[in-house]
Amino acid sequence: MKTRTFIAVEASPEVRSNAVALMDLLAAHGRDYRWVELENLHFTLQFLGDITDQEIVDVCGRVKAAAESFDPFEIEARGVGAFPAADKPKTLWVGVGEGQDRLIELHGAIDDELAELGFRGENRRFVPHLTIGRLIRSARPSQQLAGELSSLERFEAGKMVVDAVTVYASQLRLDGPDYHVLARVTL
Repeated sequence: MKTRTFIAVEASPEVRSNAVALMDLLAAHGRDYRWVELENLHFTLQFLGDITDQEIVDVCGRVKAAAESFDPFEIEARGVGAFPAADKPKTLWVGVGEGQDRLIELHGAIDDELAELGFRGENRRFVPHLTIGRLIRSARPSQQLAGELSSLERFEAGKMVVDAVTVYASQLRLDGPDYHVLARVTL
């Protein structure tokens, strides 16, 4: 049996609350988006896909090894953007301002540890972000929403302390994903 697994930093209550307010604002311009549930808001560090129980044990050990070399640090959730681009908003997100470099270093340390287990990182530069919504597959990106995004470049969702990394199991359901904590490692 395999489990869909990813590694992330949980968003703080303040950041979650502000992200939900942002989603409410954007929902008026983006009806064809599936919005992330409050309890599922997080900063993904690595998506691993479907892995075995033994791989989960090994991954948790490697995440612990990477996290041990970090002290807690502060990040600022700020700015709004989209992938692949603001004028083609398929995935909507809140970015990271202050503390971005430390979050990138943490991602790199975890990536290096997992590479020793045979996991390959993505072929693109890691952009720390908090996903807030995704375009429904059959829909087209909203140009009205794209215009709204440009006015939110300075949006501030708050500051938070990164003091733990969590390994999650993700079960896909019709009403959205359901996440379960497999391991939480403190910095």
